[in-house]
Amino acid sequence: MGRGDRRARGGRRIAAAAQAGPTPGGAARARVESHELIELASGWEAAGSAPGEHAGPDALEGLAWAPAAVPGTAAGVLRAAGMAPWEIPAEALDGKDWWFRTSFAAMDRRRDEVEDVLVFEGLATVAEAYLNGRLIHESSSMFERAGVEVGDLLAEHNELVICCRALTPLLARSRRPRARWRTRLVAQAGLRFFRTMLIGRAPGFAPGPAVVGPWRPVRLERRRALAVTALELRPSVVGADGVLSVRIGLRALGTAVPERVSVELDGGAHGHHRGELELSGGEARGSLSVPDVALWWPHTHGEPSLYGVRLLVEGAGESHSIDAGRVGFRVLEGGGERLESDGLALRINGEAVFVRGAVWTPLEAGGDAPSREVLGTVLRSLRDGGLNMVRIPGVGAYESAAFHDLCDELGILVWQDFMFANLDYPESDAEFLDGVRAEVQQLLDELGGRPSLVVLCGSSEVAQQVAMLGLDPRLADGALFGELLPGLVAASGVDTIYVPSAPWGGDLPFRPDRGVANYYGIGAYRRPLDDARLSGVRFAAECLAFANVPEPDALDELGGAGRALAVHDPRWKAGVPRDEGSGWDFDDLRDHYLAALYDVDPFELRAVDNERYLELSRALTGEVMAETFGEWRRAASPCGGAIVQWLRDLRPGAGWGLLDHRGAPKVAYHHLRRALAPVAVWSTDEGLSGIAVHVANDRPWPLLGRLRVALYRDFEVRVEEVELELELAAHASVEHGVEALLGRFVDVSWAYRFGPPTHDVVALSLEDAEGRLLSQSFRLPVGRPLEREAQARLGLNASITPRGADAFELSVRSGRFAYGVRVDVPGFTASDDAFSVEPGGERRIELERDNGAGAGAAPAGATIAALNLAGRVPIMMEEAS
Repeated sequence: MGRGDRRARGGRRIAAAAQAGPTPGGAARARVESHELIELASGWEAAGSAPGEHAGPDALEGLAWAPAAVPGTAAGVLRAAGMAPWEIPAEALDGKDWWFRTSFAAMDRRRDEVEDVLVFEGLATVAEAYLNGRLIHESSSMFERAGVEVGDLLAEHNELVICCRALTPLLARSRRPRARWRTRLVAQAGLRFFRTMLIGRAPGFAPGPAVVGPWRPVRLERRRALAVTALELRPSVVGADGVLSVRIGLRALGTAVPERVSVELDGGAHGHHRGELELSGGEARGSLSVPDVALWWPHTHGEPSLYGVRLLVEGAGESHSIDAGRVGFRVLEGGGERLESDGLALRINGEAVFVRGAVWTPLEAGGDAPSREVLGTVLRSLRDGGLNMVRIPGVGAYESAAFHDLCDELGILVWQDFMFANLDYPESDAEFLDGVRAEVQQLLDELGGRPSLVVLCGSSEVAQQVAMLGLDPRLADGALFGELLPGLVAASGVDTIYVPSAPWGGDLPFRPDRGVANYYGIGAYRRPLDDARLSGVRFAAECLAFANVPEPDALDELGGAGRALAVHDPRWKAGVPRDEGSGWDFDDLRDHYLAALYDVDPFELRAVDNERYLELSRALTGEVMAETFGEWRRAASPCGGAIVQWLRDLRPGAGWGLLDHRGAPKVAYHHLRRALAPVAVWSTDEGLSGIAVHVANDRPWPLLGRLRVALYRDFEVRVEEVELELELAAHASVEHGVEALLGRFVDVSWAYRFGPPTHDVVALSLEDAEGRLLSQSFRLPVGRPLEREAQARLGLNASITPRGADAFELSVRSGRFAYGVRVDVPGFTASDDAFSVEPGGERRIELERDNGAGAGAAPAGATIAALNLAGRVPIMMEEAS
């Protein structure tokens, strides 16, 4: 049944509802003090029906209704009924019409100065909305934000019904233009005609559940006195001053016509500033200068300073305050003509920023709409992991205002894809392009002025898809990606770098030594670790996708029931990504590197000792990631940064995530956190040129401290040690050769091999002026110590000491080199894990009580383990000093 058929059977469209249409994103950021926002978030229920069985909201009582959350999805309804999201069959979502309904009471209104607008932040995907039986809104894009004036329809008691039509029969229809290429990313090529999320519909890495339903908030806005029709905030930096350019569109709802508009900036400790805007008709424009402005920095390089923006509208003896959110002032460089050859070399406020990021996976894909608190928890994990960028990929969905507010606050850079990936989108279809134009304009209005936004990318892998199929590269640079998207970005005045596609650049867009790459040399292409340097990576928009093994309790959700689930089990394999149509998956790739780097037979190991196999697998991927980033981060590298594929798993299992599906860190996360910390020491193996030590100080103040290098034989006996006093400027790095520091040749990398190795551990320690450890890393030129030793032989022990009312410190000590130490303190999270301990050394770790753990109770049942320790060691509890 087509859209026209549904309209005919659903009721006539009335004048009050004829104003349905997109709500500008910038205006959505404005909160008028006199307006009342009523979130329609309670009393919802949902039911599925056969496609087309019901044309409208009549005769729905026979359906099997169940409680529903809005914002939420059909998958969330099924999850609440006891079905795990990853067990929901696709046809239970895209194969049905899904109905959502609620009721609410209206309020008294004065018609001369009030309008009531129902706002739909996002309906997935082909949807209709009915108020009191009347069709008021239709949508064909889950990315559309729309508002409908419904004042004439409101009654004392109201029923709102939303229908999300089955996508499967719509996808089956033949549509033109025909696709010029096909992709294995999704099974249904018809998805190119629909503006919806591909995550949830990509069999290889994200098979489900699909997002279906009112996945973003639905609210009634009671607007009084005036309405904001447009809002544009464009901050810039001129010399030492910040300049905020403002344009606001206003519409009077009664007789109180605006007569004066002013703008205020509140920078907290950075001062308060106010200026007048020039009002002409229904629009006010102007700019406000902020002397000696506090700049916004990514958290790795400084303080993410923000200024609150408030507009004051006065007229007819009344004044109305408008909260316009917050802006940040920063200078962005790194795009332009050299992007295609040199890649993304980001500079913020004149300083080079090595980007380290992760690809975001929308939390709605699990069936639950995330709260601001949940989003904040995940984004703080990203920040605390040393990462400074998040990429919102073209296979996902645009994120909420709360998400971007948090990125601004936390100092997290945002790479924003437009929602296009791999497919041949119908760019010759004028109606399709009109919808894209409205979608993009909303996004640009919403993100303009946000300091965290630094990259807008036209698509994910469209240019690569064309090139790898041997087609004319111009197919990826047509009306949509070559004209419409870059034109809209340029016209918006949003201060960002535009990348046409990822990957992009060079004679072939997937070559990593030009432009922006998706780098899978280390990973899917099974290249050795030195390929990170040989490939000359300029910038990796995606990289290092590994089947990262989560902790045992996360695997229990796969049905392990307290025992280590074997990797050949179908329940395990359901959580492992794969390239659709390939005869391998990402477990196989991890096993390849396990054999190459740990010198073990993965098949034999998991056959005789599955738990040991999982222990080593957890450590392996983190070590590979840390080693690769160390290569790219060194000062002499041409690489401007890299983004790991991805941050958080969609389902239980060994997915690509640094965090598991619950948001808990995997071992790989801890390895990266140490390697990517703003202040860090690490090394690279330079072969016959020895071992190079690298120290980075990304912070905005000088580093005064000490670099200590120690060499050990037999994983215990110190044979060499040297210290160097360091004075490293802000935003600087330095490189030293170990043998140059020692003052003599010791074959530190064991490359010449004139005889047996004289050492097997190279310990690198960075300490501050007071001797506190800032960063530590190790290089093992002879190989990893995988033979398990008794505690008495290794000398590994630990104790916990109270450091306040509810604070504890863990001290870990070892006589010999302790490799890959794991901490288990029930009810607490350790500030570090999966670390190694220098022979005769000590590591001190903070313990933070988990949410819900008993306040005031001391840690109990704590143990530590290590990859070269037989068994586990109890942690002793000590008295407070």
